[in-house]
Amino acid sequence: MDEDKIQINKPPRKKLPMAVLVLLAGVVVVAGLFLLKPAPRKMPPREPPAPQVTVVYADPAVQALKVTSQGTVAPRREIDLVVQVSGKVVEVNQHFVEGGFFNAGEPLLKIDPRDYELALVRAKARVAEANQALATERGRARQAQREWRDLGNDEANQLFLRKPQLAAAEANLAAAEADLDKAKLDLERTIVTAPFAGRVREAQVDLGQYVTPGNRVGRVYDIEVAEIRLPITDKQASLVDMPLGFQASEAHRGPAVLIRGTIAGETYVWQGHIARTDASVDVNNRMYYAVAEVVDPFIQHPEQFQVPLIIGLFVEAEISGRDIADVIQLPRRAVFKNNRVYVLNEKNQLETRIVRVLMTDRDNAWVKGDIEKGQAVVVGGQNFLTPGMDVSPQPSAEAVAVAPLNTTL
Repeated sequence: MDEDKIQINKPPRKKLPMAVLVLLAGVVVVAGLFLLKPAPRKMPPREPPAPQVTVVYADPAVQALKVTSQGTVAPRREIDLVVQVSGKVVEVNQHFVEGGFFNAGEPLLKIDPRDYELALVRAKARVAEANQALATERGRARQAQREWRDLGNDEANQLFLRKPQLAAAEANLAAAEADLDKAKLDLERTIVTAPFAGRVREAQVDLGQYVTPGNRVGRVYDIEVAEIRLPITDKQASLVDMPLGFQASEAHRGPAVLIRGTIAGETYVWQGHIARTDASVDVNNRMYYAVAEVVDPFIQHPEQFQVPLIIGLFVEAEISGRDIADVIQLPRRAVFKNNRVYVLNEKNQLETRIVRVLMTDRDNAWVKGDIEKGQAVVVGGQNFLTPGMDVSPQPSAEAVAVAPLNTTL
């Protein structure tokens, strides 16, 4: 048999599946990327950026802070009108009505004077009789003295010389004159007046009514001066040149006061001054009380008052304070924990300062403390800050008033 022609049946070669080939290729690629990747470079440590804080710059200056309070307008003098004689009211002043104005000494009521005129006539008659009796006794005394001298005795009996009778006649004359004065006084009292120019708050009698001594016929008040009793705290009192027990005088006039009140929906302003303070602190609320006075509150002054100041009106008062040095005005948000602020040193690090808060309003605070002129003060966000922290200051766009506004504590 020819070997070339001999055919041997060999088994066919098996081919790898396509998925296996793809997987093997992917493993080779990943291994290559892992083996050929560059070694990582070590970066230097980076510090976090300093937090930004909003700041304002301190500007200590001399300021006179204004203290505000509230009170009710009241008259300085208010009295009850009481009659001192009895009788029927025969005349009533047309201004003796609630709200009426009157002048000092102007008759308000007149009581029937006829009984008192008759009493005056009788008193004059008694005075004349007493004068006659005294003249008679004086004549008799001189006659008795001559008779006793003619008897040649130096010692005379007092009764014989009529000295007791003369003394009794003189006493009777004095009593008659006193009765005459009383009759005149009773007649004067039939006309009821007030010792000052004022206004009638209450009128309780009218024409034809019978009154007796002690009857209250009305209530009137003085219109020359109006008063407002203003409560102030101890802190507010330290801002005003007005010690406890103060009373204004010509040499030392009290602080000026601006009074604001609303009448018929319109706000008006009146000028006054502090006249005095109460002699003690109120034990109930521990407040001082200053008394402001407005002179001639019912007279319209075009340059001062637009309308009269009404008794009983609730008003707001703004008291001028004394000059205080090194006062710093800050946004109110700059103060935290009642009396602390954050300031920046030359390295822009936070430092805490304890300040004395003189006054605050809705937006601003006025303080004194160890803060230099131009030093940055942090505004807001103090809860996220700690002393010694490095910060990046950003000037605040918040405007701070140069002069204090109306303020309260």
